[in-house]
Amino acid sequence: MKALLITGMEGAQNCAAALKGLLDLEFDVASGRRAALVSLRHSEYVAVVVDEALVDADPAGADALWEMTGLAIPVQVNFALSGAQRVAREIRTALSRRERERALAHQAAAAAIESELKSTVAGLLLHSQLALADRELPAPLAEKLRVMADLAGSLRQQLSTPPQNRA
Repeated sequence: MKALLITGMEGAQNCAAALKGLLDLEFDVASGRRAALVSLRHSEYVAVVVDEALVDADPAGADALWEMTGLAIPVQVNFALSGAQRVAREIRTALSRRERERALAHQAAAAAIESELKSTVAGLLLHSQLALADRELPAPLAEKLRVMADLAGSLRQQLSTPPQNRA
């Protein structure tokens, strides 16, 4: 995994090396907006760390950077006030927040799919049982509907079991 460090400060490479040791991330360094845009076009990053001084000096350019970050986590820090430890904490916090957001989105999607499945299975079960209640139903068709009702009932029971207890 790589991150992009965008700053015009002296010693940016040293900061990147320190951050690499603290975070176990590779860092590319861009000294300004143009170099950063080139890097963003050619590589994927998990985080884009921008010096606040660059953002304050060129707000429109900063907006262009934020738009180009894609799936990378944008992190804005003041390198004049922050050491490598603090910058590492900011990046680590942003990465953790992104992971929590992903996990929550995954859980929400799984719950929505499960709800949809339960609704469909309940509909299948109800309609097959209603069809079986018809006394004039031919025997071969009634047997097929019983199998369908049994399968729907079995699936409904499996869906009612908590996910961690499913085999």
